[in-house]
Amino acid sequence: ESVNACPSNWSAWLDLASLCSEKEDLDKLSLPNHWVVDFFRGHMALELQQNDEALEIYRELGVMFPKSTYVLAQTALAHYNMRNFDEAQDLFEALTARDPHRLQNMDTYSNILYVKECKAELSYLAHTAVRSNKYKPETCCIVGNYYSLKGQHERAVIYFKRALRLNRRYLAAWTLMGHEFVEMKNTEAAIEAYRSAVDINPRDYRAWYGLGQTYEILLMYFYALHYYRKATTLRPYDARMWCALAGCYEKLQRIHEAIKCYKRAECHNDREGIAAQKLANLYADKGDREQAAYYYQKHLDRREQEDAMGGPDVVESLKYLASYLKETGDLVQAEKHCTKLLDYNGPEKKEAEAMLREIRQLRASMTR
Repeated sequence: ESVNACPSNWSAWLDLASLCSEKEDLDKLSLPNHWVVDFFRGHMALELQQNDEALEIYRELGVMFPKSTYVLAQTALAHYNMRNFDEAQDLFEALTARDPHRLQNMDTYSNILYVKECKAELSYLAHTAVRSNKYKPETCCIVGNYYSLKGQHERAVIYFKRALRLNRRYLAAWTLMGHEFVEMKNTEAAIEAYRSAVDINPRDYRAWYGLGQTYEILLMYFYALHYYRKATTLRPYDARMWCALAGCYEKLQRIHEAIKCYKRAECHNDREGIAAQKLANLYADKGDREQAAYYYQKHLDRREQEDAMGGPDVVESLKYLASYLKETGDLVQAEKHCTKLLDYNGPEKKEAEAMLREIRQLRASMTR
């Protein structure tokens, strides 16, 4: 009734948003024919992790309100949620250029700089925030992230606690403080912090994911499964959530479920490349050599694209593929993989030399 009577009352829209837990709830609402409805739909799309839809809405709003810092900030948040950190950083830099003293959403900008390990930029942001207003929760959060990046976790916790004294319902501080307690191996305090976060906002997937990680550290895998499932429900397209869930199933020897979860991760652009390697290992352990070879090849292709051919995972992939291809009669490709193994020092080099001799003997016998 309030939003229909006075559509420009944004606080009423925010209260309405807190009552909508699913996208279907929006379709049941009787909303006024007003431009502010698009802002509400964009806000709800972000809250429900419908980031592609949110970006589309904010693109249209950006045309209508080209100088709006709110639209720019929300677009940056959508990119952040999608882990497009470079795009999000560019947008936050444009935002600070427009409004140098802005602190709202700057805690999220500090998260991006933390993940990208941009120490100089994060230090500058922290000093700027302190000069603007050192008694804002966002400022404390930014400074906390700065100390966390420097490895000073105890000092980071002091600043996150300071943020919470200023605003007890400041979600980011609870979640980030939970991360710090995990780093400090204080699992009890981490669980308390994450629980406080989900009490404030049950849609905060980071807190559910943090609870899963903490219980996994405690070797309480069934508890961890419960929380990881919550996180995957909120972020079904996030490969990290599926990899975490699969890892728990793997530790519980529920291999079939682990494989299904790793496949979901692989479908959702697994940027870390964990899923393909894990699937290869699991299929190799099951004796399904064809599927194992498929995923080892997929993992190897990814490493070649990234120009990261130096790890033990690459050696394992090359050895398995060379052996499999030799057995299936693809001697040319088998020889190619063995030749790559000669670039590595260690026992794999001698194994590759022995396998190359066998391959060449086989090729010679076939040409007679």
